[in-house]
Amino acid sequence: MEKYADIINLEKPVSKKHPPMPLQNRAAQFMPFAALVGYDDEVSEAGRFTRERIELTEEKQSELNEKLTEMIGSHEPGDTLSATVTYFVPDELKEGGEYVTKQVNIIKIDTFKKCLVLEDKSIILIKDIYSFD
Repeated sequence: MEKYADIINLEKPVSKKHPPMPLQNRAAQFMPFAALVGYDDEVSEAGRFTRERIELTEEKQSELNEKLTEMIGSHEPGDTLSATVTYFVPDELKEGGEYVTKQVNIIKIDTFKKCLVLEDKSIILIKDIYSFD
């Protein structure tokens, strides 16, 4: 400590030509460098798993068709039906997708477009339905 005793209590020198750098800019000097921009995102995407769509057996398709026919018969226009539906949601970025199970309120069963119209205005295609309770 005695080695620097002559300068230890001096004030920090300030340049007359250059103003001090703002702290925010100084911190940016020490940010990590990313040589491959987007590489981490690509690695994460490649590691994300999706499921293949399950092909329904004729028996399972027949069972779903019976349930939908029964619902259509008991459904009055304007009625809301509550059901638990498991359906396939295709992935937007890669092959496959995922199965989602949701409690939904159905306001319309559209036999022409072959879909269920939900209370929140979203649509589930009948071909994507795996199970229906």
